[in-house]
Parts: sequence; structure tokens; C-alpha cells
Amino acid sequence: MVFKQLPEEIETYRDRMWQREPERRVETALEAEKLIERAGFCAAMTDARRPGASLYVSVCGRRDAHMPRNVQKDPESSQTWLLKDEIMRRGRVYYAKLAKARALFVAPRLVPHLNALWGVARREEGARLSDDARAVLKVLRREWEMASCDLRWAAEMAERVRLTRALDELQRTLKVIPCDVMYEPWFTYIWTLAEARFGAELKVRVKREVALREVARAFLDGAGMTLCGELAKVTGLSRPDAGLGNRALVAEGYAVRLDVGVYQLADLERRLEGMEI
Repeated sequence: MVFKQLPEEIETYRDRMWQREPERRVETALEAEKLIERAGFCAAMTDARRPGASLYVSVCGRRDAHMPRNVQKDPESSQTWLLKDEIMRRGRVYYAKLAKARALFVAPRLVPHLNALWGVARREEGARLSDDARAVLKVLRREWEMASCDLRWAAEMAERVRLTRALDELQRTLKVIPCDVMYEPWFTYIWTLAEARFGAELKVRVKREVALREVARAFLDGAGMTLCGELAKVTGLSRPDAGLGNRALVAEGYAVRLDVGVYQLADLERRLEGMEI
């Protein structure tokens, strides 16, 4: 059997799990945080053209939501953007640009697993982080939090692009996260150390193979079935690593393999019955 698209029952399962229904649309930060915890991973501003849970799609409350060209005048886009800012300020879920520069909300329970995959131990920073990234990190460890404009000055970076690259690198390695955003007198993010908000999670030690399995489990729980490449696209994992995670679930009996790169929850039928689909 070759799966080129999802069966309708799987789409309906995702509608429920990712709140892609009008009656369950996300309207508050608390509702968004519950969605993120259930989904494990949730993008902020992606639409129906990208796989995985999306805050924007859940605000719209429909699976076929498409981002308009003029987002500034679109009420759903604006609401999603404001919710994103509020969730970031609350700091109850992890938010950063992770692998392949994907901006994701992540449930705190998964932070140890992401750290096992992409984190850099302090003793390895000298060898694995760039000079600019280490300069920014040094400033934040001294000041704890700082706006982008002040951070560029304190780290002695004349070019803005250098700071952007350094911050992307530090987010990717789970060192730094945005904790607030200011719009007046100009737009700027406020940055802090990831350990400031998620210190306990970052101290947990997890083996790499366990991390791959649990990342795959989190996505499959919300998706019901994963098509070839979906897990990698959502999380930023490489396809070989995504395959390792999914195959570990099959070995455990948690998932079944239906085709090359296609996996399904072993108890999907029971879950569907529980949803009365």
C-alpha cells in the first residue's frame, strides 16, 4: 500500500488533537499552552501547507487555513501574533528557533530530549560555538537578559547580521531564548538564557536514542499517522534520525509500520473510537 495522502479519519483525528475545528479554536494563551503540551511541538505562523500543529491554524479553527499575503490587515494573523508574544512572555512553554531555523513552541517535557539532540555542554562551547556566539553568551551570562540593540553593542558587533547569526546559533543549541518583545520606541526582542526559565529540564540527562524515540512519540501521538518525511519537516530532525525514532516505537509496540516512512499508532482504532469519529 502506497500512502500519498492521509486517510480522512486521520485528518479528523488531527483536527481534534490540533484544534483545527471552529468550535475548538484557540482564543487565549492558556488554551494555546494546552495545545502545545498535547501536541509536543507547535509552529507559530505556519498554515495548511506545512505539516504539524500550528498556532495560526488553531486560531483559525480550520484545517485548510492559508496565510494571506497582507498579514497586517488579517485579524486571524494578528491574533496569532499577539498570542505568540503573550505565550513567550509567560514562559510556560519553550519557544525558539531550533534546527533548520524552525521557530517552534515546545512542551517542557520534551526540552531534555531536544537538549540531548542539539544542546552543547558548557565544557564544549569553546570547540563547538562560534566566536560571535560565545561573545553573546558571555554578555547574557553577565546581564541575564538584554534587548537585541543593547546586546549588539555589548558584544561589540558592528554588523547586525553577525548578531542575528549568533542568536540563531545559540537558539539552535538551546542556550538562548527570546523572553519578551518590545514595539516602542522600536521593535526589538528581549533575550535571556534558556536555563533561566528551563534550568531543571536542561539538567536532565537523556541518551540520544531515547531522545529520538520520545520526539517521534510526541509527534505521532498528535498526528495519529506520519507520512514519509513529516516528522523531519516538523521537528528539524534529519530523515535518518526521524526513522530511528519511529522504528524504536515499532520495536516497543507503540507504532506499526505501514510503508516506507509511514507509521501509525498501534492503538489508533481505540483512540478513534474514544473520539467517536
